[in-house]
Amino acid sequence: MMRVITGSAKGRKLLSVPGQHTRPITDRVKTALFDTLGQQVGGCRFLDLFSGTGSVGIEALSRGAAEVLFVEINRQALRTIGENLRRTELAERAHVVPGDAFTFLRRPELGPFDVIYVAPPQYRRLWVKALQAIDARSSLLAEGGQVIVQIHPKEQEELELQHLELVDQRRYGSTLLLFWEMIKASSAVCI
Repeated sequence: MMRVITGSAKGRKLLSVPGQHTRPITDRVKTALFDTLGQQVGGCRFLDLFSGTGSVGIEALSRGAAEVLFVEINRQALRTIGENLRRTELAERAHVVPGDAFTFLRRPELGPFDVIYVAPPQYRRLWVKALQAIDARSSLLAEGGQVIVQIHPKEQEELELQHLELVDQRRYGSTLLLFWEMIKASSAVCI
C-alpha cells in the first residue's frame, strides 16, 4: 500500500494503477529521494514525467511544492492520478497533462522547473531519450535545479550530454536514482 510520507497529506493512502504498466516507487526510495532534495521542494515547480500513480509529485505537493505538472499517457494511470489528488486534497496546485512525455517536452511555452522527475517504463531506454530532450532545451531547468531519473541499475549507461552532468547516484535495491544538474560554466581567473 502506497501512502504520502510527510507534509500536509501525511499518511493518506494512494491507489495503485491496475495492471502491470507502472512500477510504483517504494516508500523507502521515496523517503530517501525527498531527504536528498530537502528544502529544495518547498515552493518549487516540479515536473513529474511518466507519472504513473502520481506518488512522487503528490509527495512534492504535500511537502510544499508550489506547482506540480503530472505528464502521463496511460488512461488508467491518469484516472489514478486524479483520484489520488482528490484523496489527498492537493489538486489545487496540480496540473495533469494527458499525453506523450516527449511531445510535452517540445512545447515552446514550457518554463523552468526546479525539479524534473523522470521514471519511465523500464528497459526501453526512454530515460535516455527524456534526458536528451531535456538537455537539448536547457531552459526547461531552473538555475540550481535538478533532473532525477529512476531506473533499474541494469539500465544505467554512460551518456554524453551538452548541458547536464551526473552529480550523484544512489542505489536502493533494484532502484537507482541518478541526479543531474546543469554544467556550471567554469570561471576563468586572470592573473
